[in-house]
Amino acid sequence: MLICTGQDATEQTKMTAPQEPRFLVLFDFDETMINTNSDEAVLCAMPDQELPDWLKNSFREGHYNEYMQKVLAYMREQNVSEESIRSAIVAFQPTPGLLNLLQYLQSHQQDFELVVVSDANMYFIEKWLERAGVRHLFRKIFTNPASFDETGRLALLPFHAHSCSRCPDNMCKQAILREYLMSRQKERGGVAFQRVFYVGDGANDICPSLALGPRDSAFPRRDFPMHRLLLGMQQSQAVTVKANIVPWTSGEDIMDCLKNITNKR
Repeated sequence: MLICTGQDATEQTKMTAPQEPRFLVLFDFDETMINTNSDEAVLCAMPDQELPDWLKNSFREGHYNEYMQKVLAYMREQNVSEESIRSAIVAFQPTPGLLNLLQYLQSHQQDFELVVVSDANMYFIEKWLERAGVRHLFRKIFTNPASFDETGRLALLPFHAHSCSRCPDNMCKQAILREYLMSRQKERGGVAFQRVFYVGDGANDICPSLALGPRDSAFPRRDFPMHRLLLGMQQSQAVTVKANIVPWTSGEDIMDCLKNITNKR
């Protein structure tokens, strides 16, 4: 009988320990995973599907979370039920090729760790991912807390406070990304991800993209704000973008790029 002791036992533990994913993929939600803006699309659950002008005019730049708190409170005043809101959410269509991309990532879970970073809210994202059958693929969801209270209102809160001048007052995605990378590296025994991939579409996806290194990739949805802003930065050279920029139209575009990288050991 073979008995492992000392260094031999340590080596055996290393050999049998599960392999940590080599790559991290972060997804925005609105107009990245789903082919719409969830905050706007959920209004179809209202009887007249329209907000009054006084509510629309209450929006302040950089305070979108505060505005959505008012919108959700108004929806409750209009007697929009949780069931109606949930029905609207699960009807959101995925972006073209998104489910094919997730199927590929599921078949390569040993290589990819998946995370959602979104300025939507937890209720919308959880319900949609569950309906799509892909919630189990995501290790973490970073988004604004939201749950139904005793009055039947979907109560929304800001994600965190921060000091970044580029981002809305309730969320800096770069701060989230940096903190996650540090915590995961510690949990992984000091081993960092080999590459980081960020998939997005909006202006608030620029800030985390600027934290990526030369081995990483930013995937902006083609002809959406993130894409246009990154192109402008490259042309003006006002801000250095270290990451590779890979515009995408469908999930298959992202999948093809990831396949090439995965195959390179």
